[in-house]
Order: sequence, then structure tokens, then C-alpha cells
Amino acid sequence: MKKYLTTFIVINLIFTLFIPYGFSQKKLAQTGFQFLSVGTDARATAMGEAFTTVEGSSVALFYNPAGMTAMNSLIDLSFSNMNWIADIKYNSGTMALNLGKGRYGVFGLSFLTVDYGRFEWTRVAENEQGFEDIGDMLGFPEPSAHMIGLGYARQLTDRFSVGGQVKYVYQNLGESFVPVYTADDTVIEKKKYKLDVFAFDFGTIYKTGFKSLAFGMTVRNFSREIKYEKEGFQLPLTFKIGVSMNAFDFLADTPDYHSLFISVDAVHPRSYSEYLNIGAEYVFMNMVALRCGYITSQDEYDFTAGIGFKKFGFAVDYSYIPFEVFDDINRISFKFSF
Repeated sequence: MKKYLTTFIVINLIFTLFIPYGFSQKKLAQTGFQFLSVGTDARATAMGEAFTTVEGSSVALFYNPAGMTAMNSLIDLSFSNMNWIADIKYNSGTMALNLGKGRYGVFGLSFLTVDYGRFEWTRVAENEQGFEDIGDMLGFPEPSAHMIGLGYARQLTDRFSVGGQVKYVYQNLGESFVPVYTADDTVIEKKKYKLDVFAFDFGTIYKTGFKSLAFGMTVRNFSREIKYEKEGFQLPLTFKIGVSMNAFDFLADTPDYHSLFISVDAVHPRSYSEYLNIGAEYVFMNMVALRCGYITSQDEYDFTAGIGFKKFGFAVDYSYIPFEVFDDINRISFKFSF
């Protein structure tokens, strides 16, 4: 009975997630809080973010929470840092707790902070330009963004896992001087532009039983509509379906000390066109990893690469993405499990 129930759930999830690919209208630039769309983990970004079916660490909270169920350790921790375009700084981290070797599921905690740096401010003025520079004003809150999430994942059968995460998301775009027009006069007021909202992620992973072949699906950043002024928007809702396998499964008499993991994700974002994440990871002696990836339909970047080292439960990963116009992006992540 469990076998048929699992198959039914998987088929329905595949159908549900494929609906947007076949019947959606083209809607571009319909979302806000785009900082949630930027990957920060070095291992995942080195593989082109083809990470929907990658299991075994707390980093799955940023890609597919169901991936936490394959953790072998009691506690898994990660921390990542990077400088994004225009000197925007990202810091993120995850923690997962595996109670009773998965008997009670896996609990996870994630966070993300974004520092947009210091800004030169202007305000509306009655002069020829219509504005005046007020410089780097002390006391003005600088733009920033934050996210904290609580996740849970569980294996329903030895082949089927589910996971979810609820996230509190906050963005502060600082303060601005805006004109308020009345019947008698125009008054300059200072307005604060900050918003917060709860968002949800959900994902599944299904192991087919054919060698290491696995399928995964995820929905990320589902939220209600919010707005700063008149026009409302939603968070960057994203549907993904992925497939992965160890390519060495097809080779006879392959030693166990190395593997070649191939992963492909089909991505359907709300705010722009569909694309593919393609990634590969070669691991030698379960200690050294070489990674590469390719992301289709991108204007500024496509190829990704990286390397990783792991020993005694500690791992460090690095990824590199060359940009066409902006500075190249370097990411580094540290992980620890015990």
C-alpha cells in the first residue's frame, strides 16, 4: 500500500509542477525581494545551482529542504560569505539537527543577511535640477535585507522524502524625502520603506531504485502579495524539478573511492523566462571535489566552477563565476558536521 501511495504522490507532484511550464503566460519582472534568488553556498553555485536532488547537508534548506533527510551526522552546520555585484555583501548559514537517526525527522534553521553598503542620499528640492545632494547622512538607516527560516524534513519511505520551511523575510530600503501635494501647498515628508512577510518552501525527493537515479521537486518563496506604495508584488516564486545520478554507476568494476555526480534542474521562475541548471561534481577519496556547471539563458554569466575539501567532518568549498560586465563572483563556504 505504501508503494502505491508514494507513486501516487510523486505523479501528482510532477503534474502540479509541470502545469506552469505548459500553460503559463509570459510575465517578467513581477516580483520583489530579489535577494532571495541569489545563491550563496559555494558547493551549489559551483555546480550551476543544480542542487534540487543533492542530499545530506543542512544547505538543502536553501534549495530543497527534503535533502536534509539523508544526513548521517547528528548536527550539520554551514556558513557562506560572498561579495555580490556593486559591492553588495551576503552572509548566510544553516544548521540541521538529526534526532534519533531520522526517526523523528530532521529540524533545520537558516539565515541570510544582505548589506547593500552606504549610499549618497538626495532629496527633492525647489531648484533647477529638482533635487539636492545631502551626502552620506549619519542617522539614516542603510538599505539591508534579512531572512530567517525554520525547516523540517522526513523520510516517508526508504525512497521518498519530503521537507518544508517557513521563512520570515525583511527588507529595509532606507528612508526618502517625498513630496506630498495638498490643495494649498506641497509638503516634503520623510518616508520609511521597509516591509516584512512570511514565505514558504516545500520540496520532495524520490529515489527510483534504479542505481542512484533520483528525482526532486521544489517550490520556493511562496508568499502573499505585499507593496511599498501603490503597486503590489510577490516574492520570487520559483518551481524546480531536478534529476541526478552518479555517472560511474554505468561503469563496471568502478572503485568506491570516487564518484561523478551529474545533476540537471529545470527552473520556472515567476518573474522571468525558464532556464536549466546543469552541474557536475567529481569526488575523489571522499575528500577532494572538483565541480563545474552551466546555467542557460543568462545575460551576464553561464559557466561556473569550484573546488572543495572535506576531512574529519570539516569542509571548505570555493566557487567562481565570471561575469560579462560586473566583477567576477567568488564564494566561500565552511561546513562542519558531527
